[in-house]
Amino acid sequence: MRQLSRYPVKSMLGEDLDRAYVDEAGIAGDRAFAVLDCLTGKVASAKNPRRWRDMLTVRSTLAPPDAAGTPAVQLTMADGTTGTVTVTGRPDPGLSTLLGRDVRLLDRAGPGATIERMDPDQVRTDDDLSRAQIASSVLAAGSPPGTFFDFAPLHLMTTATLAGLAAHSGRPVESKRFRPNIVVEVPDPTAGFVENLWPGRRLRIGPDVVAEVVVATPRCVVPALRHGDGEPDVALLQVLSRHNRLRLADVGVLPCAGVYARPLEAGVIRSGDPVEFC
Repeated sequence: MRQLSRYPVKSMLGEDLDRAYVDEAGIAGDRAFAVLDCLTGKVASAKNPRRWRDMLTVRSTLAPPDAAGTPAVQLTMADGTTGTVTVTGRPDPGLSTLLGRDVRLLDRAGPGATIERMDPDQVRTDDDLSRAQIASSVLAAGSPPGTFFDFAPLHLMTTATLAGLAAHSGRPVESKRFRPNIVVEVPDPTAGFVENLWPGRRLRIGPDVVAEVVVATPRCVVPALRHGDGEPDVALLQVLSRHNRLRLADVGVLPCAGVYARPLEAGVIRSGDPVEFC
């Protein structure tokens, strides 16, 4: 395993880990929180960059509950200022100012929770971000109820996929653009999109955790956006569209990178652990 990461607040930057506990709900603390748009009742997601792209400038880390036991998260803004946000029924002033709308923090998704998602196939230039079509989609269809995952609780990518994207685009491609939990080291850096062949197979991650690979990960517009102080890369969407479009059941043919997986056996995983078929 090359990298182990979690993202405590959906659509915000996250943190790399040395070790983590994994159960049926994924890595402890991963997507534990989300931001709710108080006006629409939808979960905020940078998949609609016209409204929420600034979420990718904020880094989230887990914080202990406040004195009353209310769940909380620490946020670090682009200018380096930090603050702790708790789960309440009221709009959070700092987040609302940053995002230009009344928003509040959630620690559980309601039944049928939805996000807005821009069609990545309509984004070829920066200008397309202002006019591409946006539709709603349901969260966590392959995850336990109340979670904020796009689909399943674990997202994996390989070093071969990242190397392949870099080769096709002619520049380095950082894993953070795709927000995986686990980057798997593979022996052959020229192997390409090897995880396309993984759905239906089981992986042992470290000594204890077993996960079933469910489906290839269809990519949204997020990899094209600015992450932290990095530059946007809209052309990356075209690389995926040209080189790794897959037919997914009940969805269609979509650009993909990485895979979703569902944990079957719980335990602790560590950065550097072996990842093997079982």
